Amino acid sequence: MLAARKSPKQSSKQGSKPGVTRLRDSERTRERLLQAASREIYRSGFQSASLDTILAVAGVTKGALYYHFDGKEALGHAVVEEVIAPDVHGKWVRPLQGVKDPIAALIGAVQRIPVRPADVRGGCQLNNLAQEMSPLDAGFRKRLAIIFDAWREAVASTLREGQTHGSVRRDVEPTDAAGLLIAMVEGYASMAKNAQDPKVIKAGIRNMVGWLRSLRAPGNRKRG
Repeated sequence: MLAARKSPKQSSKQGSKPGVTRLRDSERTRERLLQAASREIYRSGFQSASLDTILAVAGVTKGALYYHFDGKEALGHAVVEEVIAPDVHGKWVRPLQGVKDPIAALIGAVQRIPVRPADVRGGCQLNNLAQEMSPLDAGFRKRLAIIFDAWREAVASTLREGQTHGSVRRDVEPTDAAGLLIAMVEGYASMAKNAQDPKVIKAGIRNMVGWLRSLRAPGNRKRG
């Protein structure tokens, strides 16, 4: 008996499966490298981060690393763009979009700052890299500046919106206030890391919340 002939459509579908699988495996390998690199850079700093450790944690070969990235610097840049930037966006940009009460939204973001000993011990990854690499590498500096700029504009934008609706004091300069908030967040994170004491960041959160409440327009200060 003759075997049934496969249609071109069926052959195309079946033939594409290995390619799709290889693509997915490649994407997973790249993601494992990014996550392993992020953890190692957070633990040791970029300059001291070990490629051998990253490869061992990711469970991939050096050939796989150089297939996806030109080298350690390119891998570090990708960590900034694909791990750190989305993390900051999720904590400080997305929660402020379309909110009815800007001050309450900002207070909520501040109160969600991690205070666990493990988080305090490592500090803020964005700030760590800015302190270490911005003076040394323009690629890091430009990528980190994009994150800081987006963070500052998100805070400033929500403060402007609050002024439009009368919930934020009119004498507040939104961009300056946004920069001050970021400086407080990162400053307290640095001091807590240096002290290795969660109490420092907890005190910082209380102070930042008090300052944010002071930005409310008269008649709105009982809220949040």
